[in-house]
Amino acid sequence: MSINWFGALTVFKKETMRFLKVYHQTLFSPVINIILFLAVFSLSVGHAVETIEGVPFAVFMASGLIMMASMQNAFANSSSSFVMGRVMGNIVDYLMPPLGAFELLFAFTFGAILRGICVAIVAFVAISFFVALPIFSFFHAIFYLFFACMFLALLGVLCGVFSETFDQMSAMTSYVITPLTFLSGTFYSTNVLPEFWQKVSHLNPFFYMIDGFRFGITGHHDGNLLTGAIYILFLNAALAIVLYGMIKRGYRIKN
Repeated sequence: MSINWFGALTVFKKETMRFLKVYHQTLFSPVINIILFLAVFSLSVGHAVETIEGVPFAVFMASGLIMMASMQNAFANSSSSFVMGRVMGNIVDYLMPPLGAFELLFAFTFGAILRGICVAIVAFVAISFFVALPIFSFFHAIFYLFFACMFLALLGVLCGVFSETFDQMSAMTSYVITPLTFLSGTFYSTNVLPEFWQKVSHLNPFFYMIDGFRFGITGHHDGNLLTGAIYILFLNAALAIVLYGMIKRGYRIKN
């Protein structure tokens, strides 16, 4: 398979510049939101709950919020790009040049990953002014951040393939992405849940993404890190293969 790397990197550059040009909306706004989340929870609960599973309350919350923001923005980047192309009709600009399914999937996915990582970096720096955030394992933090953003980026492309309007894309965000994120242990330890709900929570891939990243920051984890890593890698590979086949056939794109 011959890969048009020049074309792939050109679309990737376009995706990168698209979110960098409106950095107030794409990078700073999500960070403001999670700082407000952290402030509200710290002021309302922080005095009553000093630690969660031995981790200072603010640090536990901050690590989950950083991951939540990066994942949501990775999804938003790839899904909005794809849907915007379909709604405005410029999706044809991707279909006419010598760009194959791999090049398009690469550009949309890695553009979204870059946005998610940028949000995480800005959030980490901003929160560090209020909370002293340690880094227990840099490798684990980067590994889970990268592959979590990749999963959400691929999920965003899948959403873009099936969504014909921004309303349909918003429905995916409201009914799937946000609930799975909030119920993944972002704001609490799953160890406090009854055994049945712990098992249900551990079926949620978002749980392993946030749990793994939190381990990288704090050294604490609720689930099995190896199981989580294998689960995330498998989901990424499966989703990438499915999307490659769909884009190659032009499923719901060329009609």
